[in-house]
Amino acid sequence: MSRPKLPRKSTSIDMTAMCDVAFLLLSFFILTTKFKPSEAITVVTPSSVASKVAPDKDIVLITIDKNGKVFLSIDDEVKKQYIAGALNSEKNLNIDVAAFKKATFFGTSFSQIPSFLTIPEADRKGNLLPGIPCKDSTQNELVDWLKIVNDAYQGQKMNLLLKGDNLAKYPSFKNVIYAFKKNNFLKFQMVTNPETVPVGSDLYNLHQSKSDSKVE
Repeated sequence: MSRPKLPRKSTSIDMTAMCDVAFLLLSFFILTTKFKPSEAITVVTPSSVASKVAPDKDIVLITIDKNGKVFLSIDDEVKKQYIAGALNSEKNLNIDVAAFKKATFFGTSFSQIPSFLTIPEADRKGNLLPGIPCKDSTQNELVDWLKIVNDAYQGQKMNLLLKGDNLAKYPSFKNVIYAFKKNNFLKFQMVTNPETVPVGSDLYNLHQSKSDSKVE
């Protein structure tokens, strides 16, 4: 006698709960995501294979945009308070010290700093500012800026960084380096866009030989 055949039924899975979870996760990420704000100073840095990470504190950053305009950024509010006081006493600028401390960067001549600080922070864009005068050795206010910055740190640790746009011309860098030398800043770090070492290059082979020797 043959075995009776059981009717086959198609397998069904209720996906309602999974869809609910997926939409909940999607809603969570949409509501909590913070989009990157537009940069006040747009700079496209050149690429390099350097593995050293730039410091994140005690920073004095000099930025050169594609048009050669120079900007200065300082992350320490105590140092900025000292700098504001020095500018008021040495150049009689009548700077609002509280506003100066909150500014994220500076990109005007000394005489225009008071009016620069009255601009809302959201409207302080590098493309709308003239930059620190740094045309040649005779018209180079960055020399005075760095002198006061050096006095503000008074021998304390300071990380001097230079961030230049890939399209900036050599004279702009030359004038900045001149200001460094005038203040005896002989060491600084370049900010670049990191990339992997090309396979087969001399640097790649050097890294491979070092890793092989460590394994042995």
